Amino acid sequence: MDFGLLLAFRNPKQWARPFDAIYREHIEQAELAEALGYDTIWTTEHHFAEDGWSPSLLPILSAIAARTRTIRIGTFIIVLPFHHPVRVAEDAATVDIISGGRLDLGVGQGYWLSEFASFGISRRQRVSRVVEGVEIIEKCFTEPGFSYAGKYWQLRDIELSPRPIQQPGPPIWIAAMAENSVRRVARMGYHLAGSGGGDLQRYYDDELVKLGRNIEDHKISQLRAVYVAETREQAWDDCEQYLHYMMSLYDHRFKEADDMEWGSAVMSAPVVPPIGELRKAAGISFFQAPLIVGTPDDAIAEIERYTAETRCTHLVMWMQMAGMPAAKARKSMELFAREVMPHFR
Repeated sequence: MDFGLLLAFRNPKQWARPFDAIYREHIEQAELAEALGYDTIWTTEHHFAEDGWSPSLLPILSAIAARTRTIRIGTFIIVLPFHHPVRVAEDAATVDIISGGRLDLGVGQGYWLSEFASFGISRRQRVSRVVEGVEIIEKCFTEPGFSYAGKYWQLRDIELSPRPIQQPGPPIWIAAMAENSVRRVARMGYHLAGSGGGDLQRYYDDELVKLGRNIEDHKISQLRAVYVAETREQAWDDCEQYLHYMMSLYDHRFKEADDMEWGSAVMSAPVVPPIGELRKAAGISFFQAPLIVGTPDDAIAEIERYTAETRCTHLVMWMQMAGMPAAKARKSMELFAREVMPHFR
């Protein structure tokens, strides 16, 4: 299994610090992750967010690429409806070159109402914009020259230069959180950027089998909230307020979207338990999967349970939670690398 860390560069108002400090510390965490033996650093995108959630992922990955040598770097995910696909392909090729061929390119359709309103794009177009955008990105990576006449983009004489180091291009992942969208990713033939639910893997693999494709050629990354400490009590003391902030914001955004496709995609509970009670909530899930908060043995047990029930090639761990001091995140990173990762290797 690939063990990866998600960095969102978020800066909530109640714990606000200068953004240059946040960015410096997160990039230093990427360097530490490489030294500790993690496999991948993932970044995540939103726009006009109240906590400054990173809106520009490929420049961030370019900075990380220049400070690291071996760890893979990826987007989890770029909200593709808000970007010109040729520009994404060009920037991705540039980061792939700077990194020596270490980029994974994840894209998705987005769901925040406020983002679509601000960009003046209809949410009804999000799926078709992703399908068309990914088609153009792949053509940029694989074809020596092409023109394109689509619903959203009309292009003439496009030839990507320079081209990425990885051939035919960086691996492409598409995010999905519901059965229809997961099966669509399988039909398109790309890797799945999942939200943590084991049912997603089963839909994805089922569709691959129906299409006669080799499951082993198709990877699945799954997002999990993770924090470890020497004791469960210490782990919860360290992370509960930050985890509560993240879960509450997601709960608000998904309810605001009121999108029937997602169902109960974020929380298994109708409301997020308050701080102090969250740690006592039995069976509560975040992004369709249980929280991994506790000791290294707790993390090992949950990952073993999870991988026995679902296929997961890449574990994307949200360990640097929004607002959390970098020192706490580093302690968890170090303990997880020292006592959890060796168990699976």
